[in-house]
Amino acid sequence: MQNVVFWNGNKSSARQSYETALLQACLKATNEEYGSVCVRVDNTDYPSAEDEANIFASGADILVTVAGNVKFQNKQKIVSGQPLTKGLLGYRLLLVRDQSLSKFSQIKQPRQLQQLSIGIPETWADADLFRHNRYKVIEQGTLDNLFLLLKNGTFDYVALGVNEIEEIFKHRALPIGGISIEPSLMLYYPFPLVFYVNPCNPVLAERIEKGLKLIAINGEHATLFSHHHGDVAQRLNLQNRQRFNLTNPMLPQNMADFSASLLD
Repeated sequence: MQNVVFWNGNKSSARQSYETALLQACLKATNEEYGSVCVRVDNTDYPSAEDEANIFASGADILVTVAGNVKFQNKQKIVSGQPLTKGLLGYRLLLVRDQSLSKFSQIKQPRQLQQLSIGIPETWADADLFRHNRYKVIEQGTLDNLFLLLKNGTFDYVALGVNEIEEIFKHRALPIGGISIEPSLMLYYPFPLVFYVNPCNPVLAERIEKGLKLIAINGEHATLFSHHHGDVAQRLNLQNRQRFNLTNPMLPQNMADFSASLLD
């Protein structure tokens, strides 16, 4: 039986579980044509962007990342053209210190938020995006120490995708104390997640494209999304938050018109 190595590190476990399930569904849907495979999931976290960018040279066959990820800009890869999560990762809520909540509740214009500093872990793809939109970025640390840095006042807020903020808050911010999910604001930018496939494995890339189409037709993609993220819009009150839109200069040409469908 063929093995497929799926690198699924440098992200929250909420993303890891959904993205693994999605890959397995794509492969299962194409078993008849291509034969069954065994997926080996590698959740290794790489602290440097260079190590992450060289993941295919380290033996990975496939990964999920944002379309246009600058870390892979000069690397050979096969990129799927089908977004995986309705643009969920581009809806961002803020984590702030409790004593700052009243200050954030008075923010009505993007420029007010731009005057405050956002903390983004080193190697994350959206640091350049925030800088492009004239936000004050402090790129420091890792997901593991991000909330200690926030609590200590290294920066004013953190912005996380709605598909992972609750889990990360519960396991990483809540135990530290003094940090809350800000209840009134939301940032949005087009940030589609797609599969990147090892350039030495074009058959796998072809199979993934077919698999994504098949699970869209048979409803399995929608079922998986609903299972992992179903009521997130209602739970986090996304429709009633004040929304600031940012542009994404990293979007590749073929996704220039991408727009999230989560709130449609």
